[in-house]
Amino acid sequence: MTQTKANTSPVKWLQILFSAGLLVSFFLPWVIWNNIEVSGYAMPSGGFFKASATVGGPENPFPQFSFSFYLFWLIPVLATMTIALVILKKKASLVAFVAGALSLSLLTVYFLFSRTLLDFGVGTKVSSMIKAGFYIQALAATFLIMTAFPVKRMVTKLLWLVIGPVFAYGAYIVGEKYIMSETHSATEDVRADYTITAVDLIREFAANDTAANNKYREKILAINGIVSQVETKLDSAVNIKFIDTTRHFLNFSLEKQDYLKTKKIKVGDNISLKGSCSGSDYSMILDSTSINFKRAILNLK
Repeated sequence: MTQTKANTSPVKWLQILFSAGLLVSFFLPWVIWNNIEVSGYAMPSGGFFKASATVGGPENPFPQFSFSFYLFWLIPVLATMTIALVILKKKASLVAFVAGALSLSLLTVYFLFSRTLLDFGVGTKVSSMIKAGFYIQALAATFLIMTAFPVKRMVTKLLWLVIGPVFAYGAYIVGEKYIMSETHSATEDVRADYTITAVDLIREFAANDTAANNKYREKILAINGIVSQVETKLDSAVNIKFIDTTRHFLNFSLEKQDYLKTKKIKVGDNISLKGSCSGSDYSMILDSTSINFKRAILNLK
């Protein structure tokens, strides 16, 4: 009798509503990186790191574990199961808990990764990258857990709310430290494929963008030039730009390990940087082309 009343209460319709929100928003854009929209399903479908590489961000550091991303397909599956169980007046709490926790863990990864992309010169702040689908997913996941029945203990629900984000944050920090240490050493130790001045490289891209991309993309370049702009991020990363009159500019996101060496760099300084060229990216809004570099360091050799 108690179960029937619970299943016919407004909580039933809230569970259906939040499950539907979780299901639909999973396929909506969650973030936008340099005009590329990335939906929730991009992680399990393989589009997440492809989008990152396209905008000059990091690729999957652990491709051997890519199969684990398929786990996130459970989000829409479990959301659908929750709706079915509620309609059939069956207990849906465990299914709702797992769906919500998986969703919140994936949202955490999207947020942290967008913050990391700032270090690669992508975007200006995380809040401008986040789309409506992200917020809908977050609200749906949170309230799906909070309204799960017949569980009444608030402590249980709070544990399910935090378990996903905490696990995702811990795993992300470990992975980020691994990437930073590996990429920094790689750039420092690898000999540059090309040594060129900032002005000459910009003019080469301006003259023939396609040919320049084919020649320099994913190559290590040593760039010499006069600094046009310096931007220090809140997390101590430093962005250096070389700008020309052709509406093209070079954008270097320097490694955090070099912060003490690079924090004194100022506009007008003649310096040498080394990094992996990610190719050019045209912005219709700014009517300019950014030539981006990842894994960049101050070239002292």
